[in-house]
Amino acid sequence: MVQTNEWKRCNGCKRLIPYSATHYVCSVSTCTRKRTGFVFCSVECWETHVPMMRHREAWAVEETAPSEEEWARILAGDAEPAASVERATSDKGASDRPAASRRRVVTTKAEEVPPGAPEDVLVIASRLKHYIRTVHGLSTSDAVLDLLSGHLRRLCNRAAEQAKQAERKTVLDRDFDFLR
Repeated sequence: MVQTNEWKRCNGCKRLIPYSATHYVCSVSTCTRKRTGFVFCSVECWETHVPMMRHREAWAVEETAPSEEEWARILAGDAEPAASVERATSDKGASDRPAASRRRVVTTKAEEVPPGAPEDVLVIASRLKHYIRTVHGLSTSDAVLDLLSGHLRRLCNRAAEQAKQAERKTVLDRDFDFLR
């Protein structure tokens, strides 16, 4: 077995999450079960997970990964995972707050829908449905269009914020680099 500084991989972008590093988990209980165990390297990666899982109300919870020794004990069955995460937070000094407290991460400015923003569907229904039927042989619910439109609005808001920070008046393809 090759030894690395890798604890797990981000479920969003597949980047490595090292031991004792800060990461995010979903507040929804079905996402934190032992079988699923979703972990994300950033709030942005967690945000890509929310529409896919159809969460109605969720937030990202900041946690600290266990150390390599604690992870080995967890895998051996000697320790409880939740306790090891709390110990890692307090033992490693990664955070000055008590181990039992958690931080709720709220939406960013780019995710807020400006007042008076159009709520139109941004996806061409016939093309999306044709693509899914042709490639996968499945039908597509009309509810998917609203969900995808909302997701596109959030992506566009983030890209527009990046263009504004770069003092440009044009949104460019590189403003969507966070998708890569």
